[in-house]
Amino acid sequence: MCAHIRPGARQPGPAAAGHYGEDVFRPERTGEDERIGLGALAYDTITMARLRDLGAGPGWRCLDVGAGTGTVARRLLSEAGVDSVLAVDRDIRFLAAHPVPGLEVMEADITAPEFDPGRFHLVHARFVLMHLRSWRRLIDRFAELLLPGGVLVLSDAIDLTAATAPVTPYTKVMQAMWQGLRDTIGTDISWVPDYPRLLHTAGLTWVAAEIQVPPLLPSSPISRFWAETWNRARETIVSTGLVDDTEVDEAIRYLDSPDCAALSAGMITAWGRRHRTEESTRHPR
Repeated sequence: MCAHIRPGARQPGPAAAGHYGEDVFRPERTGEDERIGLGALAYDTITMARLRDLGAGPGWRCLDVGAGTGTVARRLLSEAGVDSVLAVDRDIRFLAAHPVPGLEVMEADITAPEFDPGRFHLVHARFVLMHLRSWRRLIDRFAELLLPGGVLVLSDAIDLTAATAPVTPYTKVMQAMWQGLRDTIGTDISWVPDYPRLLHTAGLTWVAAEIQVPPLLPSSPISRFWAETWNRARETIVSTGLVDDTEVDEAIRYLDSPDCAALSAGMITAWGRRHRTEESTRHPR
C-alpha cells in the first residue's frame, strides 16, 4: 500500500511470521466478538444476497471457512434453507456459543496440509485469505473441495483510495493499519483485485466479481468497526512510525463526525463454479 513515511520511521520489511488472532485481534479479548459483529452488520446482507443468487438453498452442503461468529453460516441455514453448514475456524469459541440445527463446527487450521473436510456445494471464505501468506495455494485447494457444479465464493478487503486519497486523519491511520498488519501478520490486500483471474486459473468457470463499499456515516456499523479495529490494533499501527496515538484518536473522532468525508475500504467478492459432469450451455443455478 502507498504511504508517506515520515523521517525516522521504520521502513516496511518482509511479512512477519505472526498470525491473525494471536498477534492481533485475539479472540479472548473482551469485545472481540462485538467487533466482528459490526463487520457482519455491514456486510452480511450483501453476502447473503450473493450466495442466494448463486443458488444456495435446500439440498446444499456448505463450508464456511474462517467463520468467525457464524453469522453467515446461521443465515445460510435459516434464510437460504441449506441442508447443513460446516463452519471452520482456528478458534471456535464464538461458533460453539450459538449452536443451531444443521450447523457443524470444526476447529482446524485451514493451511495445514491434512485439512480435507469433504466436498461441498458451496465453499465460502470472507476476510480470510488476505491474512494468509498461503492464499494462492488455498484458492486452488478450496476449488478442489467443490462438488461438480459447486460454487466457490471468496471475499476480501479492497482499498480504492490507498494510493490517491487526500491526507486526512482517516487516510493516514488507514494506510498505517495496512502497513502494520502486513509487517506483523502478513496481511496483504494488494493481490485481491486479481481474484477473477485467480479463480479462472484454479479451473473454475462462470467467474465474476463485484465490489461493495458501505458508506462511512457517524455511528454506522462500518465506522464503528474501523474505530474498534484501530483501537485493538493500535500498537501495531503506531509501530509503523506513520502515525502516533494522538493521530489514531483524532481519526476515530473523525469517523464519528459529520465532517467525515471519506471512502471506506470495501469488500470484493469473486465467485466461480466447478465443471459439472456434463457442462450445461446455460448459466448454472
